Amino acid sequence: MQIQWYPGHMAKSKKLLLEQLKLVDVVIEVLDARIPISSANPDLAKLIGGKPHLVILNKEDLADPSQTGEWIGNYKSRGVLAVGFNSKVQKGTDQLIKTIVNYGKQQMSQKKMLLPRAVRAMVVGIPNVGKSTLINTMVRKKTAKTGDKPGVTKGKQWIRILPELELLDTPGLLWPKFESIEVGFHLAVTGAISDQVFDLTEVALWLLNRLKTSYPVNLLEKYRYTSLEAESVDLLTQLGQKRGFLQAGGVVDLEKTALALLHDFRDGKLGRITLEKPEVTIHSN
Repeated sequence: MQIQWYPGHMAKSKKLLLEQLKLVDVVIEVLDARIPISSANPDLAKLIGGKPHLVILNKEDLADPSQTGEWIGNYKSRGVLAVGFNSKVQKGTDQLIKTIVNYGKQQMSQKKMLLPRAVRAMVVGIPNVGKSTLINTMVRKKTAKTGDKPGVTKGKQWIRILPELELLDTPGLLWPKFESIEVGFHLAVTGAISDQVFDLTEVALWLLNRLKTSYPVNLLEKYRYTSLEAESVDLLTQLGQKRGFLQAGGVVDLEKTALALLHDFRDGKLGRITLEKPEVTIHSN
């Protein structure tokens, strides 16, 4: 199954980003710490050109901490500043703001800007990666509109965090075609694209196959499976039986079970899991 999703407003979002780039000093790219490769828009580098940018690996509370550490080191080796963060809590917020301000001032000083003013940063990322929640956490009140569905932010919003920092929230931006099947599945299981555009059961089976190999203990502990040797469709059926997701005649509702599995993964109920390692490259050139 090839998963694709590029709503009509994405083209408008791309145009908006290009228009506002000239007004900012720094681009803050928010990625999902569980899928740093798949949640990175491959078009972004071409869009921002030489504009300084830093990376925030958001949702680090849902990601494997050892893998997040490796990702931060990987970015550093490429000359990119990256930090892990959980935008749903206040812990570490002051340090993050300080990091952004210091990085912005450093970039501004290199351009020999004489007039003192706030660092202007643009926050970019794919839908549902937590951009607006990140800003709300930094401003400590619900200023930027948030939601649990992709594509909530529709237009530009400038928010003053401190006298030293102003942020521009932008709509989530995908790219026109996912060249890799793997990318599509990663975006689907993490909720970056609408559940209505793909087969829930097929994506859930893909996730089970991945977790059986990479995080088997998580599955065994969460769902009390006696073994993972069975086919993934049988494991999904067992889960549906345990949850009582039965249709007429006692047949398991696989779609309802699949959605429950995806929600467990997205909410961190399966533990802290990272689906991509730094050495893996899956975006097609």
